[in-house]
Amino acid sequence: MMLKITRPDASNDVATFHVEGRLTRETTAELRAACGDPLDGGQPVVLHLGGVAFCDPAGVELLHELRKRGCVLVGCSDFTTAILDGGPASRERLATRGSNDEEGALLRALRAGDASAFEHLVRRQTSHLFAAARRIVGNDEDARDVVQEAFVSAYRSLDRFGGDSRISTWLHRIAVNAALMKLRSRRRRPEEPIEHLLPCFDENGAWAAGMASVTSGAETHVASNETRDLVRRCIARLPDRYREVLVLRDIEDFDTSEVADTLGITANAVKIRLHRARQALRTLIEEERGVPGAVARATLTDRARSTPAREAATA
Repeated sequence: MMLKITRPDASNDVATFHVEGRLTRETTAELRAACGDPLDGGQPVVLHLGGVAFCDPAGVELLHELRKRGCVLVGCSDFTTAILDGGPASRERLATRGSNDEEGALLRALRAGDASAFEHLVRRQTSHLFAAARRIVGNDEDARDVVQEAFVSAYRSLDRFGGDSRISTWLHRIAVNAALMKLRSRRRRPEEPIEHLLPCFDENGAWAAGMASVTSGAETHVASNETRDLVRRCIARLPDRYREVLVLRDIEDFDTSEVADTLGITANAVKIRLHRARQALRTLIEEERGVPGAVARATLTDRARSTPAREAATA
């Protein structure tokens, strides 16, 4: 539960709200909207905060704002009281400590076999894991299988989790590994070549078609709301071994050595595959956008390719 706001008696002269869950940057708008009408109408507002389990700095600022506007805050826990009474630096420290305390409590509950704790973890992490898995495996069906396998694997290995990273980080790495295993299990299927998507040379060694400039990373495209869906489709069209390198390096932000270790290949092979994947992705994006020259690159024959390009294809 992120945030739950209830008003037991809307007919009362005093607008009383019971607030439960997490008051964070993502949920402050909900509480501000609930209190807005009665405050604007001059009606007294009382907030019962006994059910607030966590409050980040943005949530604290909202509570200060509402208190200044006349809201009465009651039922505050010791943590909420302390974080409200401290200065900005103190509130930041307390919010961080509160997050760490919550993480520790969740881990203890998971290790104790608390089914509700595991259900909470599944609800909170499924969408993030699904997005990461889909980027690697390229389709929804396999991504759903990966997420299920990741949760099962995490449940079975809870006793081996040392707590040296956040649970979400640990679970994310499990999901990435499960997605890579899914790719390996289907490697027996022939992959589509990407040579037709790469730059070409003529017989004199000059570019036979305009070269798609190397991108700074797939995340450059993904950052744009206008192109996000298009880029996802194009990434999904890349052959597995190129997609996995591009996703791990440019989106999941693994460094080159981590990608090499994860995939069991050399760092140089990672760099070559990544370069080729970025070029192919750029060409696919240009094709979908109807950029002139993209189709011409795609139809040139392998005969026009240089020896370096052919050697790179073996990476």
